[in-house]
This record gives sequence, structure tokens and C-alpha cells, in this order.
Amino acid sequence: MTPARIVLHLPDSYLETFRTRKHLLYNRIEDVVGPKGGTVEVRGRPSGRPAADGDLHIVDNGRFQRQGYLNSCTAYFEGFWHLDPVGVLAESRIGARIYDPAQIDTVAADRFFAQIHARFAATRRSRYRQARAVVAVPQDAIAVFLQGPSPMKLGHTHCSVGDMLRTVAQAADGRAVVVKPHPLQQAMGQAQIAEAQAKGHDLTETNANVHDILARASVTVSINSAVALEGFQHGKPAILFGKSDFHHHVQTVRHPDDFASALQAALASKTDYAKALYWYFGLNCLWLEASDFEARLLGILAEAGFDADRLGLQI
Repeated sequence: MTPARIVLHLPDSYLETFRTRKHLLYNRIEDVVGPKGGTVEVRGRPSGRPAADGDLHIVDNGRFQRQGYLNSCTAYFEGFWHLDPVGVLAESRIGARIYDPAQIDTVAADRFFAQIHARFAATRRSRYRQARAVVAVPQDAIAVFLQGPSPMKLGHTHCSVGDMLRTVAQAADGRAVVVKPHPLQQAMGQAQIAEAQAKGHDLTETNANVHDILARASVTVSINSAVALEGFQHGKPAILFGKSDFHHHVQTVRHPDDFASALQAALASKTDYAKALYWYFGLNCLWLEASDFEARLLGILAEAGFDADRLGLQI
């Protein structure tokens, strides 16, 4: 039998440059498979509903659910990846898994949390460029983070952004509400904030560094933003108005009328954020820096039906 190939389906901007982008998963796949005799090809993103052809197709930011396909995407924090037969981000198979904090190793979780906190929170580093200057943020504010059009386009929202802003402002109960536009969708976010303000809702736009906001906020609110997970690094609870694959650790609002009770539940939460982050990222994502990265990568490929023999790897 002819060994199966691994076919990487990448956006045009990666086709010629992915090998020089050390934060990507794709060059690491080549580094693992190539020396073992495997074949890796690179193509553009597939269109339509391509049929299985005997090869393993890995699709950047894919939504394929069929034999021979895995979907890949940065999993919220730089260095962590989804490689998933169901989907990525809010659609990943992590969402269907059971989280039991009693089964999580406390020592391992605390060690992992310390690494993540030192890498991101302590250095005020996020996936997108952030302000370096410290900007004042009201203490114990409700921090709302906008995300642009993606959640709506993907069908992940439980209400509109306007309804979310209105609901939060009306239920703030004396707390300041600060709203940060998405760094890549500034104009859209500013327009949404201005529209809500024009309707009389007390909101304050901010472009402060997310970690400065999180350090002083009482809770984060978003559709399903990565900032909710960044907030865990600061011990801050999260409320989502949309679908997520980390719903195990947050309050999810499916109707605006539910926000007030969700806010109270979030503020009273006793979530162990070290365990939450370790379970999600350390146990359920591919970490490029993990000592067992190669074994975990090969395990995912084998689970998809492409073990070492199928790929022609010499191990």
C-alpha cells in the first residue's frame, strides 16, 4: 500500500512563508514527519465538500467533519493549537468533553498556571498588539470585549452586540462598564459603542492593554473572546453571550434577561482557574513547547486513522 501523505491546506499568506513562522504548527509537523520518511505537501485551502482520497488533510481554520480531515487553528493563546476532527475554537470537540476538577492534578495545574502567567499576564502580552503605556481603568469594572463580525458570521452568538451592551449597562448595578473594541476591528467596535451610548447606556470605551483591564476588572463579558481565558490568569470570572468550547468554566447567557443572575453567579464563582487552564490548554490542546509534543501530535494523527504505518513513518 502506498503511504498516505499529509496535506497542509494553508491560507495564501502562509504558503511560501510558514516554515519561517516559528509560532505555527505546520513547520513543526514537517519537522516531526519528514525525518521519519513521511510526505508533507502544501496546498491552498479546499473549497466545497472535497471527498476523502486516502491522504490526511489538515485545514487551517477549517470546519470539516469527515474521514481524512483535521482542522487546525491557534487555540486562543500563542503556542497552543487545535488539531481537531470536529472544528476549532468554539466548535472544537473540547466543548463536548467532561471537566471534573477533582480529577486534575493540583501540582501540575499550579505549575502550568505559573508558566502561563509568567509568559502572558506578567509581561502584559496578548495575541494582538496591546498598548504598552498603562491606562487608568476603574476598579471592579465590568469589562466588555468586542470581537468584530466573526461570531455572528459563524453562528456563535446568542444575541446581538447591541443587545449585549444594553443588557450589561442596565444590569451593572453601579459598576463602571468599560468596553474595548477588537484590535483588528477598531472602527466597527467604536461604532457599536457609540450607538449604545447614543441610546443612553453608560459605557466607557477603552483601548488599554487587556491585562491592565483584567487586573482591575471584576468580571469579563464577551460573545466568546479569548480574553475570557486571559482573565483566568488574573483570577477573573467570565460571562459569555455565545457558544464556546470552554463553557465549563464560565457563565453562558442565552437570553439577555439571564444576564443579571449570570453576573451574580460569576462574581460568587469559586472556580479554580489553574485547573481550568491546565485542563483546557495543557491536557486538551497541542502545546508547541511541551516536552511530549511529538508523541501527542502522532497520537492525534493515529486517532484520525493515520498511524505511523499508514503514513509510512520509520519510528
